[in-house]
Formats: sequence, structure tokens, C-alpha cells
Amino acid sequence: MKPAFRTLFIVASLLGATLLIAQTAVNTGKKGGMEARLAMALKLYPDSDADKNGVLSLDEAMKYLEAHPELKALLASKTKSGGPNTSTPGEFTTPSSSGLPAGPRVFVCAHSFMIFTATMLPKMTEAAGIAYQDAGRQMIGGSRTQQHWDAPDEKNLAKKVLREGGVDVLTLSPHMLLPDEGIDNFTKLGLEKNPKLRVLVQASWPARDGNMTGEFHNAMRNDATVESLRHLRDMQREQWNTKLEAQVAALNAAVGKEAVHIVPVGDAVFALREHVIAGKAPGITRQADLFKDDLGHPLAALSVLVTYCHFAAIHQRSPVGLPVPAALKDAPQAQELNALLQQLAWQAVTQYPLSGVKTAAAKPSAITRPVAFAP
Repeated sequence: MKPAFRTLFIVASLLGATLLIAQTAVNTGKKGGMEARLAMALKLYPDSDADKNGVLSLDEAMKYLEAHPELKALLASKTKSGGPNTSTPGEFTTPSSSGLPAGPRVFVCAHSFMIFTATMLPKMTEAAGIAYQDAGRQMIGGSRTQQHWDAPDEKNLAKKVLREGGVDVLTLSPHMLLPDEGIDNFTKLGLEKNPKLRVLVQASWPARDGNMTGEFHNAMRNDATVESLRHLRDMQREQWNTKLEAQVAALNAAVGKEAVHIVPVGDAVFALREHVIAGKAPGITRQADLFKDDLGHPLAALSVLVTYCHFAAIHQRSPVGLPVPAALKDAPQAQELNALLQQLAWQAVTQYPLSGVKTAAAKPSAITRPVAFAP
């Protein structure tokens, strides 16, 4: 590898690590971090500065990678991780599922912007009168789905369970480097053993509110207006969602069925933040109170909202009417907040065509009796 090419790969790796919609050890808020890497890339490849203003933006860097597939392929193939963290299948199924009608066998394969759904879904599902069948979970922080695929077989629970035909619903969470070949690979493997497999791919919210260069702190989210949030949402859709949608459409065409759908959790997150701005989110007055850190990992309310989106997509029914989950039991106005989160999740999923959930076809929530979540 030529020295300049090797250096660009290092820069690209650092950019990619920062872009992951997941946990990351890179603190891009510090001066000299992301700016220094972009400056280094600009020196190596001055033609990457599309507007010729002498400064390489993150958007220009990503577009440059898109225009040079050899660099993008190298970045995708060389990204490493410490290996997956897995659970034992059935570990998250609780005794409350005993005697309930069996739901689909669910495997959660995720980074940290989604892995919490694996622990929240069982209680939600049981509260809806459905037995949760836990097929397992696999976690790699800051990961592309392809990194899960590339994990060694002895550590790759996702591959193992899919090869055994033990999954009915597989949930995946890519990051911003798309297309993510791991989505295709897991889908095709799973369909070989279970032709009825459904794959649900999470479309997450932007890390650091899209501020990948310069200083950014969680408190800065409080300054977002409805107009600026809608601009950020539109940018997310144009620069990332459209790529995911194109990959899913091509994959469904390749397998000859609509096996893969997208869970639009990002839309639900934006909607909740607009409610906070309008003073219509019970018990929540600041947007920063939805997030635990600068990157954007969710606190309880946001985690519950995201999980309700997954519940709706998995079971194709509304979460409206489910009891307050344990994560919200100490929140101010918990009942009212829980109802809002359920409504926003259902709206996001049913208004997004690629979710696979349509209001007319979706089943009502199967709540037949009050069910309390265990603390």
C-alpha cells in the first residue's frame, strides 16, 4: 500500500468510526480531532474540496469516498471490532410468556443505538398478550452490519441461529456507510433456512445532530427549532435514508419478495423533539433530556419510543394502550408520556411505506387485560 494511500485509509477509518450511529470511543468534539483528520485528507487529496474554499467538509469527504469505490471498499473491508457480545437464545424470555400465544422468534443484531430493544421488547410483547420468543441478540458497538457478518463463526451467534432456521424476525442496525453488504448477506442466509423470515432494518437518528466537525455538546440540542430539525431530517433522508431505501429495494428484488423492511425510528425521534419544543411532551421540557451523551445515545423516553417502533413493525399492530414500562415508571407524567410515545411510534411506522405496516392491514393492539411491567 502506498504511503499516501495508507494515510488516507487511516483518515477514512477515523471518519467512518465517527460516523457510526452507535457507541464510539472517538471524541469528535475536541478541536484538533475531526478537523485535523479532514485537513490531513485535504492535503493528500486536494481534489476532494468540491467547492474549492480550502476547507474539506465531512459531506465533501463522504462524497469523495462515494466517487472512489476503491477507497470505500478498503474502508469497509478493513474496519475492525473487538468481536460481538452475544446472549443465549431464550435469555430474555420471561416466565410471563408461559401460556400466551407464541409470537415470532426475534433475533436482535445491533449496535448501541438499537441493542436496548432486546431487553425492552419481551415485556412489551408479553403485555400485549403475546409470548416473546427470544432467538438471541448480538452486539458490536459502533458497527456496520457487515462487521457482524465478518465475526468468526465461533463467536457469530446470528449466523448460527439463522443457519438453524431459528429466526422469524431479524432486526439489524446499519450506520452511515451504505450500502451495508451485511444486510444482504444475513437476509439471503436466513431465507435459505426460513423462507418466511422478515428482516427489519433500523433507520436511526443522526449522531451529534449531524455536527460531525467542530464543537458539539448535548445541551446544544436545546437550541434546535422546529425549522432546524426539519432541515436536519431532510438532510438525513437525502444523504442516508435514500441509500438505505435503494439497497432494500434492490435486495427485495433479488430475493423475489418483500422480505426486508425499514423501521423509521429516526422519524419518530424527530417528531418527539418537535413535541418537546412545542411543550407537548408530558414531563419533558428540554430536548437534551432525551439523550445521555453528546453522540446521541438515548435515555429512557427515547429508548421506549424506539422500542415501540420495533414492536409495531414486528407484530404489525399498534402499541397504543400498552402499560407504562419499567423504564418510565419514575418519570413525571409517566402515563401521559407513555401514551404520546406509543402514538408517535405508530404514526411513524404506519406513515412510512417501507415499514411494511399499513393502518388498514395492521392488527389492533392485542391487550385484553391490564398488565404491569415488572420493575
